[in-house]
Amino acid sequence: MAVPGIKEEELSLIKSALLLGFLQKVFQRDARILEQSGLLKSPEAYVDLIRGGERRVALVLSEIHGKFRERNIEIERIHQDENGIQAEYRCRGYHGKMRILWAGLQREVSSRMRAYLTGSTPAPSSPRERTDKRNLKAIRFLKVPFSGEIY
Repeated sequence: MAVPGIKEEELSLIKSALLLGFLQKVFQRDARILEQSGLLKSPEAYVDLIRGGERRVALVLSEIHGKFRERNIEIERIHQDENGIQAEYRCRGYHGKMRILWAGLQREVSSRMRAYLTGSTPAPSSPRERTDKRNLKAIRFLKVPFSGEIY
Protein backbone atom coordinates (compact mmCIF):
# COMPACT_ATOMS: atom_id res chain seq x y z
CA MET A 1 0.00 0.00 0.00
CA ALA A 2 1.47 3.30 -1.05
CA VAL A 3 1.26 6.29 1.25
CA PRO A 4 -0.65 9.20 -0.32
CA GLY A 5 1.74 11.91 -1.45
CA ILE A 6 4.92 10.08 -0.42
CA LYS A 7 7.92 11.34 -2.34
CA GLU A 8 10.50 9.15 -4.03
CA GLU A 9 13.16 10.68 -1.76
CA GLU A 10 11.19 9.50 1.30
CA LEU A 11 10.93 6.00 -0.15
CA SER A 12 14.67 6.10 -0.77
CA LEU A 13 15.30 7.06 2.86
CA ILE A 14 13.21 4.12 4.04
CA LYS A 15 14.98 1.77 1.67
CA SER A 16 18.39 3.07 2.77
CA ALA A 17 17.50 2.56 6.43
CA LEU A 18 16.48 -1.03 5.72
CA LEU A 19 19.59 -1.77 3.66
CA LEU A 20 21.96 -0.14 6.14
CA GLY A 21 20.33 -1.88 9.10
CA PHE A 22 20.84 -5.19 7.33
CA LEU A 23 24.42 -4.25 6.39
CA GLN A 24 25.17 -3.31 9.99
CA LYS A 25 24.11 -6.80 11.11
CA VAL A 26 26.26 -8.38 8.38
CA PHE A 27 29.31 -6.41 9.53
CA GLN A 28 28.68 -7.37 13.17
CA ARG A 29 28.31 -11.05 12.28
CA ASP A 30 31.39 -11.09 10.04
CA ALA A 31 33.58 -9.40 12.68
CA ARG A 32 32.39 -11.84 15.33
CA ILE A 33 33.11 -14.83 13.06
CA LEU A 34 36.62 -13.57 12.30
CA GLU A 35 37.33 -12.95 15.98
CA GLN A 36 36.09 -16.37 17.07
CA SER A 37 37.18 -18.58 14.18
CA GLY A 38 40.83 -18.98 15.11
CA LEU A 39 41.64 -19.46 11.42
CA LEU A 40 43.66 -16.27 11.06
CA LYS A 41 46.90 -15.52 12.87
CA SER A 42 46.11 -11.79 13.01
CA PRO A 43 42.38 -11.19 12.69
CA GLU A 44 42.63 -7.77 14.38
CA ALA A 45 43.42 -5.86 11.16
CA TYR A 46 40.46 -7.41 9.35
CA VAL A 47 38.14 -6.90 12.29
CA ASP A 48 39.26 -3.25 12.56
CA LEU A 49 38.45 -2.76 8.88
CA ILE A 50 34.98 -4.25 9.36
CA ARG A 51 34.37 -2.23 12.54
CA GLY A 52 35.33 0.93 10.63
CA GLY A 53 32.71 0.09 8.00
CA GLU A 54 30.21 -0.57 10.77
CA ARG A 55 30.93 2.86 12.30
CA ARG A 56 30.42 4.56 8.92
CA VAL A 57 27.09 2.73 8.51
CA ALA A 58 26.01 3.81 12.01
CA LEU A 59 26.86 7.43 11.21
CA VAL A 60 24.77 7.44 8.02
CA LEU A 61 21.93 5.62 9.79
CA SER A 62 21.86 8.35 12.42
CA GLU A 63 21.61 10.95 9.64
CA ILE A 64 18.74 9.01 8.09
CA HIS A 65 16.94 8.82 11.43
CA GLY A 66 17.30 12.60 11.70
CA LYS A 67 15.66 12.92 8.28
CA PHE A 68 12.94 10.55 9.48
CA ARG A 69 12.18 12.89 12.40
CA GLU A 70 12.08 15.93 10.08
CA ARG A 71 9.65 14.18 7.72
CA ASN A 72 7.59 12.33 10.36
CA ILE A 73 8.62 8.88 9.11
CA GLU A 74 8.85 5.82 11.33
CA ILE A 75 9.62 2.20 10.49
CA GLU A 76 7.24 0.27 12.72
CA ARG A 77 8.04 -3.35 11.90
CA ILE A 78 10.55 -5.30 9.82
CA HIS A 79 9.94 -8.90 8.83
CA GLN A 80 12.26 -11.26 6.94
CA ASP A 81 11.06 -14.31 5.07
CA GLU A 82 12.30 -16.58 2.27
CA ASN A 83 11.51 -13.88 -0.33
CA GLY A 84 13.16 -10.86 1.27
CA ILE A 85 12.51 -8.08 3.77
CA GLN A 86 9.17 -6.41 4.34
CA ALA A 87 8.84 -3.22 6.36
CA GLU A 88 5.75 -1.53 7.67
CA TYR A 89 6.23 2.20 8.03
CA ARG A 90 4.32 5.32 8.90
CA CYS A 91 4.80 8.56 6.98
CA ARG A 92 2.92 11.68 8.10
CA GLY A 93 0.33 9.49 9.83
CA TYR A 94 -0.31 7.18 6.85
CA HIS A 95 0.72 3.53 6.97
CA GLY A 96 2.59 1.84 4.13
CA LYS A 97 4.56 -1.30 3.33
CA MET A 98 7.78 -1.81 1.43
CA ARG A 99 9.22 -5.11 0.26
CA ILE A 100 12.78 -5.65 -0.94
CA LEU A 101 13.47 -9.02 -2.54
CA TRP A 102 16.64 -10.91 -1.57
CA ALA A 103 18.20 -10.66 -5.06
CA GLY A 104 18.01 -6.86 -5.06
CA LEU A 105 19.02 -6.66 -1.42
CA GLN A 106 22.12 -8.80 -1.95
CA ARG A 107 23.31 -6.72 -4.92
CA GLU A 108 22.81 -3.45 -3.06
CA VAL A 109 24.35 -4.71 0.20
CA SER A 110 27.39 -6.05 -1.65
CA SER A 111 27.94 -2.70 -3.38
CA ARG A 112 27.45 -0.71 -0.17
CA MET A 113 29.63 -3.10 1.81
CA ARG A 114 32.57 -2.33 -0.47
CA ALA A 115 31.87 1.40 -0.21
CA TYR A 116 31.66 1.44 3.58
CA LEU A 117 34.73 -0.77 3.99
CA THR A 118 36.85 1.45 1.76
CA GLY A 119 35.19 4.75 2.69
CA SER A 120 34.54 5.58 -0.97
CA THR A 121 31.41 6.04 -3.05
CA PRO A 122 30.38 2.96 -5.07
CA ALA A 123 30.62 3.26 -8.83
CA PRO A 124 27.26 4.24 -10.31
CA SER A 125 25.60 1.48 -12.31
CA SER A 126 23.02 3.53 -14.19
CA PRO A 127 22.77 7.00 -15.81
CA ARG A 128 20.34 8.03 -13.07
CA GLU A 129 22.80 7.02 -10.35
CA ARG A 130 25.55 8.99 -12.12
CA THR A 131 23.29 12.06 -11.98
CA ASP A 132 22.41 11.37 -8.35
CA LYS A 133 26.09 10.87 -7.51
CA ARG A 134 26.74 14.54 -8.26
CA ASN A 135 24.08 15.48 -5.72
CA LEU A 136 25.52 13.29 -2.98
CA LYS A 137 28.34 15.53 -1.80
CA ALA A 138 26.38 16.87 1.18
CA ILE A 139 24.36 13.75 2.03
CA ARG A 140 26.48 10.81 0.91
CA PHE A 141 24.67 7.49 0.54
CA LEU A 142 21.27 8.88 1.51
CA LYS A 143 19.71 9.19 -1.93
CA VAL A 144 19.09 5.72 -3.29
CA PRO A 145 16.87 5.15 -6.31
CA PHE A 146 13.90 3.15 -5.15
CA SER A 147 13.69 -0.22 -6.86
CA GLY A 148 11.67 -2.16 -4.29
CA GLU A 149 8.08 -3.20 -4.47
CA ILE A 150 5.39 -1.19 -2.73
CA TYR A 151 1.94 -2.52 -2.01
